[in-house]
Amino acid sequence: PRVCVVGSGPAGFYTAQHILKHHGGALVDIYEKLPVPFGLVRFGVAPDHPEVKNVTNTFTQTARSGRCGFYGNITVGRDVTVPELQQAYHAVVLSYGAEDNRVLGIPGENLPGVYSARAFVGWYNGLPENQDLKPDLSCETALILGHGNVALDIARILLSPLQLLRKTDITDSSLAALACSKVKRVWLVGRRGPLQVAFTIKELREMINLPGARAVLDPADFKGLESAVKDASRPRKRLTELMIKTALEKPVEMQAAAAGAAAPREWGLKFQRSPQEVLPSADGRRARGVRMALTRLEGSGDSAKAIPTGDVEELECGLVLSSIGYRSLPLDPAVPFDSQRGVIPNSSGRVEGVPGLYCSGWVKRGPTGVIITTMNDSFDTAQSLLEDLQGGVLDISPSREGFGLVESILHSRGVRPVSFSDWEKIDAAEVARGKAAGKPREKIVDPAEMLRIIGH
Repeated sequence: PRVCVVGSGPAGFYTAQHILKHHGGALVDIYEKLPVPFGLVRFGVAPDHPEVKNVTNTFTQTARSGRCGFYGNITVGRDVTVPELQQAYHAVVLSYGAEDNRVLGIPGENLPGVYSARAFVGWYNGLPENQDLKPDLSCETALILGHGNVALDIARILLSPLQLLRKTDITDSSLAALACSKVKRVWLVGRRGPLQVAFTIKELREMINLPGARAVLDPADFKGLESAVKDASRPRKRLTELMIKTALEKPVEMQAAAAGAAAPREWGLKFQRSPQEVLPSADGRRARGVRMALTRLEGSGDSAKAIPTGDVEELECGLVLSSIGYRSLPLDPAVPFDSQRGVIPNSSGRVEGVPGLYCSGWVKRGPTGVIITTMNDSFDTAQSLLEDLQGGVLDISPSREGFGLVESILHSRGVRPVSFSDWEKIDAAEVARGKAAGKPREKIVDPAEMLRIIGH
């Protein structure tokens, strides 16, 4: 059987890995829009979390397998359509992730000074489409809307000492911008309470221990939570206990600050506030704050809903980062898409109503979870595909040409694919540039330059 996987992030690679491992004859081709592989491992994982990026070693082994092909620099839906891929392969798996962000839907969100978390993360991680972001870091206070791990990542990058970031693969231009940053206070604001935060304890602990930055948590936000958290899951309990402990501690620095010493950088969590409007500066040219609706919670635990109380509050800030989630987009008119939920309608990865078409990762289940969640999800889709092969649901009697057919289509449209060995040349160039600067790599952010390196 010839299988094609669209998208080379964790979902795509784990799907391919599982099929190759459990079917000795399958041939899998992976298609990628950019000239470089690995998706959010390269463009989403924070630069100061290098250990999380080690999964690319496994992905590289998969790509180097004799039964796996990698074709970068190809936009499926434009350079080649999904029906054309279905002509070339026995099965097609869509694993192209979430390439957009959810919008706030409030007045003022398009003012200068307001950015989506997705664009900001893409900027410091070298995603080509975000290279010209040039975020304005000239204000002292930044507001991040959202209480997930991405929100904590951004807060940590904004407040990290430069000497820590210099040793990472953060892009050169964002490092230069952060060196001139005036931001010294970051508020992370959520609609619900401490029991509903979506970040994990590892990220919170890292933030609490960040050198030169102190946590500002209001003890009043945590009153009575010890009893409320008794029946919660162990991770939720430990996370809440760490927040309570941090809120009640009076660090030495605070006493020093009270004695007139300069306070260091600081960050804090604000709860039960829902953004109503980004407020413009007097000249209307940029953001100067956010008006928040105060909320009360109805229900408890993860299903608690935030209901506006009618009271409002204004938070001053010059930088607003909206970290309320990523969003998948439809890829091709031939593929069903639930725009309400932002996913491809499927059952265990089988796309509804289209035999031979599958999906895995965020486009299958929505933009939630970490790499391990995506791994299990992708194995589940790959398993569905293998069962369909075994049960004869997928007909592999007609021979399919695979990339041979796609190559002639691409050639007729003037599109030149990038191979995995091409990527390895780009990779070597990045590592060499990084070595010169004392970094693990210096990411090349311009696709045209990537193509020049491989002589395209």
